Formats: sequence, structure tokens, C-alpha cells
Amino acid sequence: MKEKLTSLSDLAHAFGKDTTNITAAKSDDQSIVYSTDTGRIKHAKNKPEVTPSDGSARIRRETKGRKGKGVVTITGLELDTKALKELAKKLKKTCGTGGTVIGEIIEIQGDKREVIKATLEKAGFKVKITGG
Repeated sequence: MKEKLTSLSDLAHAFGKDTTNITAAKSDDQSIVYSTDTGRIKHAKNKPEVTPSDGSARIRRETKGRKGKGVVTITGLELDTKALKELAKKLKKTCGTGGTVIGEIIEIQGDKREVIKATLEKAGFKVKITGG
């Protein structure tokens, strides 16, 4: 054992282990960000897919989990994240209130269902008001 071992693969060879499976596991592992053999490892980002819907936007008023404060949620728009944020910005400006985009749901503060419905219909969406 007077050989100089410079890497883990040399050590594995010294003990008679095959290193082909080790390198294959390295390239598939998503938790590894740096390797001494190859340097920084960049993983391909998965694009989020837009969830298909039945073609109509649903507007609901919700208060659950918001300490009694009402918000209007808009779902089923079939838009990507960037387009959802632009639409939310337009709706917030039209209603004069705050709001946010969470996942594929737009939340607008207050009870502005009729204003939101008119704005979405003007933008070309089929709209249904659901809930109470």
C-alpha cells in the first residue's frame, strides 16, 4: 500500500470496488451542487406546467384563515405565472385594493366580485361566481 491515493475513486479501486455506479449516481443526484471532479453542478430547472381547467374562471369570496377579512379568489384562468401577475396587477388597480398571486390563484382584498367579473369578461374570459 505504498501507492499514493489522490481521489476517492483511487481508494475504491484499491479495495476492489467498481466506480462506474458511483459516478452515475452523482450525475442523477439533485442535492449535489459541487463536485471536486467536475466543479459546480447545474441542474436543469423544470418549468411549471399550467393546470388545465374547464375554460371558465371561478370567482369566490373567502374569509377562512384570514381572521375574518374577506378576499376574492380567482381560479381556473389557465395562464402562466407571468400572465397571472400582470392580470392581478390590472385587477388590483381596477378595484383599488391590494392582492397577490399564490400558485395559480389570484387573491384580491375586499368584496369586489362584480367589478372583477366585469373586468375579466372584458378581457375575454368566461366567468362564474361561485360560493356565497
